[in-house]
Amino acid sequence: MKSSPAKREEVLSRFMAERGLKTTRQRNLIIDTFFSLDGHLSVEEVWAKARELDRRVSVATVYRTMKLLHESGLAHARNFGDGQTRYEAAVGKDHHDHLICTRCSTIIEFENDQIERLQDLVARKHGFKVVSHKMELYGLCRGCQRETA
Repeated sequence: MKSSPAKREEVLSRFMAERGLKTTRQRNLIIDTFFSLDGHLSVEEVWAKARELDRRVSVATVYRTMKLLHESGLAHARNFGDGQTRYEAAVGKDHHDHLICTRCSTIIEFENDQIERLQDLVARKHGFKVVSHKMELYGLCRGCQRETA
């Protein structure tokens, strides 16, 4: 989903109104913090950054807020095999896939049009309509390969 901060606020406001949820100062702080950061963030990372601005922010509030962002489609929840859910912004980013280092947990995003075309071809061949997909490749990053050599 590509959108501006104003569109993001519109989506979130509508989502929360439909569920009878209220906007709070702490929730807004967490949301602003999350969208100001880059990468694939754990709740604990968002919490630590938000607490720099307000020591009263609880980890439970961050969990609930991140769940709202995921359910509204504004963030993707990802689990890269380390048992920890990580979130990445779904707004302002094109589709991409991930390379995940199983040793140091580095996550590398990549885009490849040829892979996307092959996925479409395979789906069509099998009469399958893809509505969503993700590709995650696990292995060792360049740095970890050097360390093990």
